[in-house]
Amino acid sequence: MQAAKNTSNMGPRPHVALWRTTRFNIDLSSPQVMGIVNVTPDSFSDGGLHGTTQAAILHAEKLINEGVHILDIGAESTRPGAKALTSDEEWGRLFPVLKELIKCNIPISVDTYHPKTMQKALEMGVDIVNDIWGLRQTGAMEIVAKSECGVCLMHMHGEPSTMQIQPITTHIFDNLNTFFNEQLTLTDKAGIARERLVLDPGIGFGKSVSQNFDILRNQSKLLQFGLPLLVGWSNKSSLGVVSGMPVTQRLAPSIAAAILAIERGAKILRVHAVAETISALSVWKVDRNLQAICS
Repeated sequence: MQAAKNTSNMGPRPHVALWRTTRFNIDLSSPQVMGIVNVTPDSFSDGGLHGTTQAAILHAEKLINEGVHILDIGAESTRPGAKALTSDEEWGRLFPVLKELIKCNIPISVDTYHPKTMQKALEMGVDIVNDIWGLRQTGAMEIVAKSECGVCLMHMHGEPSTMQIQPITTHIFDNLNTFFNEQLTLTDKAGIARERLVLDPGIGFGKSVSQNFDILRNQSKLLQFGLPLLVGWSNKSSLGVVSGMPVTQRLAPSIAAAILAIERGAKILRVHAVAETISALSVWKVDRNLQAICS
């Protein structure tokens, strides 16, 4: 899985089959599971269970043992109404965890929108920048362009502190299409190869419950960009609304949404429950293989 070093910008290609990152070319011919490691005391999902350095590293090791394909390390909660951190505060949480996990033979993603944090993480050799702001913070585009990292461009309406107070009022796909077209124009201009990019529609980030499910139902519309989709439904509040389950009991609806997302073209699932998601995907793969044989 080690990446062949290729620094050339080969431009847009339809239907990217590999995600090119700092150290790895990630094969997207089968679904990839990105495991979440929150080094935060106030995560909406795990309630700070992995908020210390030691707890975060132990949790990451557990996910690796469960077969996770990518680790996504974040130090700032982006739940609605969460308090923003300075880049120094964020880096103080991230550094000791990244220092250990970068030694593992697995792609490491850093979940940050702070350009200073991106720069420091990339200097350590981190493979992916997962940015909820989609490289819209001043300096982020330039920092990423100077590296060879993979990038997740996520759509977010508003900002975490207010995004659910005033969700999108226009048609959701008009909004998504405008955003991704604009950001891809900018990444092309900056010289960031399309092979380095994946798109995330940002489930729950400034969208209503109905808009989130509209994205899921019509997710294939986003395949027009010819780029892989990364989708994160795990434990989201919309699943709680439709299932009636509190955040600690949303495993079943999370798995159901994940499989529907894969069925509709997603290539990467960002999840909390790695072992359970991989198990569910094994059933999906058998069904998909049988369909191919019988067709």
